[in-house]
Amino acid sequence: MEQYELFDLPSPCINVCEANSKGYCKGCLRSREERHLWLKFNNLQKRHVLKLCRLRRAKLVAMA
Repeated sequence: MEQYELFDLPSPCINVCEANSKGYCKGCLRSREERHLWLKFNNLQKRHVLKLCRLRRAKLVAMA
């Protein structure tokens, strides 16, 4: 286990809480379910959500 794995991951929320047309938050790009379950997720689940958010952001940038 790496040292960074011992610490809880903070929420990616940037206080722009409005859903886009696909249902993702315009600020952090998490789904409604991902936002509501964040505090219940373990770090592995949180890392997975963060990866999905990065992929969603990259897709948005590529489409712009």
